[in-house]
Amino acid sequence: MGIDSMEPAMPDDDTPIEYLSPGVYVEEQPVQPRPIDGVDTRVSDPCGPGMALVLAAAAYAAHQHRDQRRKDAQASPYINHPLALARILAVEGGVSDPVTLAAALLHDTVEDTDTTPQDLSRRFGDAVASVVGEVTDDKGVPKPQRKQAQVDHAPHLSPRAKLVKIADKIANLRDVDSQPPPDWDLARRQAYFDWAARVVAGLRGHHAGLDAVFDAAYARRPS
Repeated sequence: MGIDSMEPAMPDDDTPIEYLSPGVYVEEQPVQPRPIDGVDTRVSDPCGPGMALVLAAAAYAAHQHRDQRRKDAQASPYINHPLALARILAVEGGVSDPVTLAAALLHDTVEDTDTTPQDLSRRFGDAVASVVGEVTDDKGVPKPQRKQAQVDHAPHLSPRAKLVKIADKIANLRDVDSQPPPDWDLARRQAYFDWAARVVAGLRGHHAGLDAVFDAAYARRPS
């Protein structure tokens, strides 16, 4: 499936993290990535050990989604959506945890491409794969049940998965507001906004800043 050289090793799921200001994670004991194809990432990654992981995730997501388009009238490249999630988390939410940002970039790869959870574990580590798994819908279940499952499961997601999930809903509301699929009438757009709010109700209280960003997006509910 390509990009085989990008396999930075990151902390395992039980690596301690410290929660600083709203939504900001840092590793308490930073772990240097192992060399990649003989290249020491401690030299090639001057911005910190997480940069290699985030860039590798972005490159892999772009590769896996390369032939996909969003449903808007412009048929925007699909990769715009994962990039929007990462930007919301990092720029608007102040989230710096590389595992969370990498999972945001990869969040649709298992659901919408031929990527497997094992692929993600091998390339990006079990922590990233676990977060992606938490936010991946089961396509074998009818859509109404999948949508209800998101509502039901939201309160039980891990802290990292909650961040990815709320960023996903923020990005989607913005897209439905500014560039909706051309076949979505007013009622369908309103229904999407209201369903997203039900999902986010189970995520609230974890990151006050992103809660407010979601509320601002929801305030643009079409009428």
